[in-house]
Formats: sequence, C-alpha cells, structure tokens
Amino acid sequence: MIVVTGAAGFIASCLLAELQARGYTDLVAVDDFSRADKDPNLAGKPLAERVPRDRFMEWLDRHEHQVQFIFHLGARTDTTEFNRAIFDELNVAYSKAVWERCVRYGIPLVYASSAATYGEGELGYDDADPELPFRLKPLNPYGESKNNFDRWALREEKKPYFWAGLKFFNVYGPNEYHKGRMASVVFHAFNQIKASGAMKLFRSHRPEYKDGEQLRDFVYVKDVCDVMIFLMEHRRNSGLYNLGSGKARTFLDLARATFKAMGREEHISFIDTPADIRDKYQYFTEARMGTMRGIGYARPFTPIEAGVEDYVKNYLLPAKRF
Repeated sequence: MIVVTGAAGFIASCLLAELQARGYTDLVAVDDFSRADKDPNLAGKPLAERVPRDRFMEWLDRHEHQVQFIFHLGARTDTTEFNRAIFDELNVAYSKAVWERCVRYGIPLVYASSAATYGEGELGYDDADPELPFRLKPLNPYGESKNNFDRWALREEKKPYFWAGLKFFNVYGPNEYHKGRMASVVFHAFNQIKASGAMKLFRSHRPEYKDGEQLRDFVYVKDVCDVMIFLMEHRRNSGLYNLGSGKARTFLDLARATFKAMGREEHISFIDTPADIRDKYQYFTEARMGTMRGIGYARPFTPIEAGVEDYVKNYLLPAKRF
C-alpha cells in the first residue's frame, strides 16, 4: 500500500492520479473528507481505502505491515491564518506522529515542507546547508510551522530509513478549485479573464520592483508529482529538498501566458496588495535545484508557458480534474 495524506487536496489528489497512471493501484487516501468542495478531486479514482485523518494513527498501527510508502501532504496551508494553535496541531504534532510511526515500522516517508520557510529570502534559497533552517525567519505562522517541523526532523536522532522533506515553491495546476484565496495566480487569472476579459495583479509596494514584476518560482503540479514518484522509487539520499522550477518568473509572465492560452487579448491592471498580507508578501523566490539534480533527478521542468497552456486548455476550460 502507498498512503497519501491530504488526499482530497490539490497536490495530493494529483499525485494519486499520477500514481494510478503509472500502474500503482494499492492506494490509501487519508483526509478529513468533511469538505464537499474537495470531493470531486477523488471522484473516479479507484482507492483501496479512505481513512479519516483523525483515525489514521490507529489505522496505521493495525496495517503497518502492508504499507510500503507514505506521502504526508496533509496540512493547514492558509498563509493568512494566524492562530498558531491550529498549525501546532495539524502541521507539527500530527507530522511528528506520522514520522515516529515511520521510524517504528520501517516505512519510508516524503512529507510536504514549504518555500514559506525561507521568509523574505534574505538568507537565500539554498537547501544544501543543513543549518540554514535554524536561521530562517518565516513571515507567517504557516511558514513557521513548516520550519519548526523541518528543524525537529533534522535534529531527531531516530529517522525513517529514507525520508525527504520537500520545500514546495509556487505550485499551480489542476485540482485547486477548492482553495479560494490560496489558489494559484493562474486560477484567479483564468476566472477574472473569463468573467470580465481583464486581470488585476497586485501593485508593487517596493521601489525596486515595477508593478507585476514581483518574481516567484512557479512550478507545475505535474512536475511536483514526477519528483515525488522519483523519490519513492529512488529511496536514497534523505534530507530536505527544494521543489521549484529553478527559474523565477514575473506575475506579468504568468498573466500573459493565461491570456494567450485562453485566446484573449491582454487587459492587465494593478490593485494594492491587501493590507493584511502586505508586510508578509514575498517579492522574490527562486529554488536552487542543485541538490535534487545531484541525486539523479534529470528531467527538465515545464516552462510556465507550456504549463499554463496545459492547465487552461485541458483542465480549466473544460472544468476537468486531473
């Protein structure tokens, strides 16, 4: 059995689809399954079992001898949530419980960290320095929770025989319909263009960046899935890894690619960044991917023009899931 937590969510549901496409069929989905808006992400996916999140530890204690791998992707991911107790419970304590069982039962583990751990990026985006997580200053409680677990994992004496924490950068692609404000810029651009023929981007509030030229490392979810499956099959070289495209691009690039994929004329304007996130807003992220390349992952990452075209034409326009 391969277990995927957060299974009804964006990245995890895409991973399940890709695993099934590659012939992996004994798949177990773990989530709270209480949100009806996420149900379509699992529709039509043949699963061995669905396990409620609050019963997973008990389930794993009974079925550990059947579990071959765990992808722990379930988390609270809202960067605008400031109740630290929620993150302490779901992103730290729950992840520790998963980790400890992987150690106890000899199960390899890939878990979701985040590029939000890097904060403003003032210390760079280097995953090769094992001490960097202990110097990072994330900008919000979500990033803090992910970094707190990374630090704990690095300092733990007992580790799974293989483990990898993945610092996801700006992931976009199918199955993010339920994410609301936290959905990708592509998703919001598509909906705005469809409704009004125009797109509004956040204005820059820093003089060194022109409006719309804030830079992020946008990575297509299908590339993310490919890396995770590579790690499952590789099962060597444990540690923390960046997972982005390795190339920062502007929000204008992303918006223009969306207009082109939709066959629409460009109409782009700018609005102020909301006050509640303005001081916590990242203006530049770019994954250094040398560590991942160094362990043998050689496939090129999808340029945003190609990724946006696939996402828009094959999923957003026909309203399909992956």
